[in-house]
Amino acid sequence: MARRILITGASIAGTTAAWWLGRAGFDVTVVERAPAFRDGGQNVDVRGIGRRILREMGLERAALDRGTGEEGTAWVDAAGHPRARFMTGEMEGDGPTAEMEILRGDLARLLFEAARPHAAFRFGDVVERIDDGAETATVTFADGQTAAYDAVVVAEGVGSATRERVFPGENDPRWMDLTIAYFTVPRTPDDDRLWRWYNAPGGRSLSLRPDPHGTTRAMLSVHGPLAEAQGWDRDRQKAFLRERFRDAGWQAPRVLAALDAADDVYFDVLRQVRMPRWSRGRVVLTGDAAWCVTPLAGIGATLAITGARVLAGELARTGDVPAAFTAYERAMRPMVEEAQGVPKIAPRLMHPRTEAGIRALHAVLRTASRPAFRRVAGRLFGGRSAEPDLSRYEDARDHVTV
Repeated sequence: MARRILITGASIAGTTAAWWLGRAGFDVTVVERAPAFRDGGQNVDVRGIGRRILREMGLERAALDRGTGEEGTAWVDAAGHPRARFMTGEMEGDGPTAEMEILRGDLARLLFEAARPHAAFRFGDVVERIDDGAETATVTFADGQTAAYDAVVVAEGVGSATRERVFPGENDPRWMDLTIAYFTVPRTPDDDRLWRWYNAPGGRSLSLRPDPHGTTRAMLSVHGPLAEAQGWDRDRQKAFLRERFRDAGWQAPRVLAALDAADDVYFDVLRQVRMPRWSRGRVVLTGDAAWCVTPLAGIGATLAITGARVLAGELARTGDVPAAFTAYERAMRPMVEEAQGVPKIAPRLMHPRTEAGIRALHAVLRTASRPAFRRVAGRLFGGRSAEPDLSRYEDARDHVTV
């Protein structure tokens, strides 16, 4: 059995993998570029198989308790009046708002604290080089140290530098023609427990979501090709957002006023990671570094947790590292490909360019929110048919009964 494992990236995928691998008896080290664990981030939700895995880890109740308190989703007009509403308590299964809505940083913190007894965490360092050998992979870190590992797990996210170093030119990104900026704004008395989504003409949307920390999470979205914006600096990103949303209406003035002071702006030009393979020798990709499906798929956190669980389970089943990686990819590919099948027309339909288009969108959503159609909506946002079979990993070494 492989014994020494390096995980690069203290992400949701990285910390989940550290927990399962450590529990299975591996000697696990997690290296993270940031000088300390990173909190913050916007909403993620965990559905279906992801919740089952958290339950097996004994973390499901804690994740629910740390949730955002979001009770549903409403599409609103310029006056803030709801035009369509999906309440979680009325859905058969999860709707746009899942039962488990949690901030990315809160979920990652929960997983990090759970993984700490099972892995060594090394902050403020980064992998500079990997020399892949027949028996081990020798890793050189930025601080000059080197170490040999039986396997290296890359869980660094969509822009992973280590992925590009080990798999140069292999990622063929699928740009989704949607740019989103996330940041925190001060809460006001009229902020409720709904995810309020407002569409403005020109393919723009603004949404506000509750959090459990006394603030509100804002999201500004612009539909259209803008791949070059991924390389903009923060000042140019903010200037672009101010220009595009200055006449958007609804709560745009409030959100733009908060933008100037916001220190947690995350600006993302959405693109899927499309890799022909997820492993090479003793190096393997997981989470967004392997398959980023973008927020449009709605199951990024679920995939991160599931992929980490499957990878750890396969490594625990055999000492043949390449064979474990092959089995992991075989198990996860169907779920990932299903999630990546979001049509590029979807963000266009959800971001109409005209007032007439916005009215049509609201009419469709209003119909879908009626009781007779809620079951269909619940299936749309619910579980996936291509989820991997976890029963093959249920043994005394790497499964916890709670």
